[in-house]
Amino acid sequence: MKKNLNRRQFLEKLALGSAAWALFPSLACAGKRRDGSASRLPVIDEADICVLGGSCTGVFAAVRAARLGARVIVVERQNAFGGVATRALVNVWHSFLDAEFKNRIIAGLSQEVIERLARRNAVLEYKRSPSTGFRFNSQELMMELDELVLESGVRPYLHTLFSEPVTDGEGRLEGVVVDNKSGRGVVRAKYFVDATGDGDLCHRLGLPSYTHELMQPPTMCAHIEEYDAKEINRLIREHGEEFGIPPGFVWGGPLPGTKTFMLAATRVNGVDCSDAVQLTRAEMEGRRRVRAIMDMMRKYAGRELGLNGLPSCIGVRETRHFRCLHRLRDEDMLSGKRYDDAVANGSYRLDIHHQGKPGLTFRYLDGTEVYMRPGYPKQTGRWRPETGENPAFYQVPLRSLIPGRYDNLILAGRMLDTEMAAFSGVRVMVNMNQLGEAAGVASWLALDGSTSIARVDPGAVKKTRKRRVHYPLISGYGAKFFAVFRCFICGEFGLSVKYFSGKIRYIRPVRGKSQWCVIVLIIMILCTFPNGRCPEIVKKIAKKSAKNLQS
Repeated sequence: MKKNLNRRQFLEKLALGSAAWALFPSLACAGKRRDGSASRLPVIDEADICVLGGSCTGVFAAVRAARLGARVIVVERQNAFGGVATRALVNVWHSFLDAEFKNRIIAGLSQEVIERLARRNAVLEYKRSPSTGFRFNSQELMMELDELVLESGVRPYLHTLFSEPVTDGEGRLEGVVVDNKSGRGVVRAKYFVDATGDGDLCHRLGLPSYTHELMQPPTMCAHIEEYDAKEINRLIREHGEEFGIPPGFVWGGPLPGTKTFMLAATRVNGVDCSDAVQLTRAEMEGRRRVRAIMDMMRKYAGRELGLNGLPSCIGVRETRHFRCLHRLRDEDMLSGKRYDDAVANGSYRLDIHHQGKPGLTFRYLDGTEVYMRPGYPKQTGRWRPETGENPAFYQVPLRSLIPGRYDNLILAGRMLDTEMAAFSGVRVMVNMNQLGEAAGVASWLALDGSTSIARVDPGAVKKTRKRRVHYPLISGYGAKFFAVFRCFICGEFGLSVKYFSGKIRYIRPVRGKSQWCVIVLIIMILCTFPNGRCPEIVKKIAKKSAKNLQS
């Protein structure tokens, strides 16, 4: 018979239990996550690296890691990859050159994607513009990213929402809970890249975060048939109050290969899009303002502003940031400070979207500052005294992406650790693309060395990123090939490979080295085994063989 506790004994046990929870909260939390609801969920997939967020930043992280030989999963809540560049319709990437337009400072996957779009006449290049380097067709980019993911052997999960992290009893991140059409389950991985934009994984792990006092506002874009920025700016100044359109800054440009234009004429101030209620308000208010502009044009310009399409999400510029091993400071960025662990170069000017007043403030690396408001004269000045020499670009260090608390976690995207003014320049997509690539490479190096991401050699990250590996030919990626291969003689021995995406790629060896193509053929056939695995010796042979091939 169970003995009943008296009041004194009950209070003593209650006190002991409370003390245990107070002294060891991490153990209590970890036990709840491991032994609670997550432990009862099915494991839907496993990989070496899991990337949360399928923007260009997330896709580039996944592709980089996959091309190096990792098994990679990318999870995206929308119906397509690309994020702001596709689903928010922002079809602008800034220049790959330095601030003086003399030297190329950005390459990698950003350059590769531009080259691929150019083959489809889906991109326009602007040689010497501080505002625009490239304008691309967002719809073409969406499909090109599909190709990139499939060709690289990344396992994609669209329409899949991240829910919560899963940690083990020692506090190590071992999985994430996701929800999709198939239900709720766990994706397990050895390393994780948080590319959600808002840092959802970092936030739900309880990592320290902060927001800037002046958070840059989101913008709702639209596809229209006609575009005249000066006319729309003038009408907003004269009649915007009547339609509930505050004064702002209208910009946009053509969609290559079409008669459609991208219009960005709304800025929803005073919202934090990491909050569900405020995000909802921003989305609906942004769409209302697009319609209001159409009504204003009809009434005062006497013509229709044909609407061809709205984005599936508002273009968010900034939400929360997370404390990492290093904070990118305003002065360091503007002075072009060089870092031993630099993983990104940038030349885009500081682009400050004000919350409290219309217009924009631009700060340049040469020390000049310009405040621009449509319909008013430019206000020019300097943010620093003149110097004899000005930096041509700035850098972002790898340390600004590493939270440090979890050995197997790195972030990539606009939630990096940075001060307010520095963020206004580094946030643009060509810079974020580089951070995604760096995060993917750093994760693979940590995986390859069985170490913490924080212990990865920055020099190895730089060296590895320079390797241009198009398609992995080794274990773990046989699933992306059809099981039927064709060898033929056409001037020299070669191999024709057909991907599930429908793309056909012909690989030929360097002249006089046909034996390597035979070896690779054997290896690729082995890769089609049901488990998708090959012995370690086969991997080594494949790596050696691939070095002797040219595309």
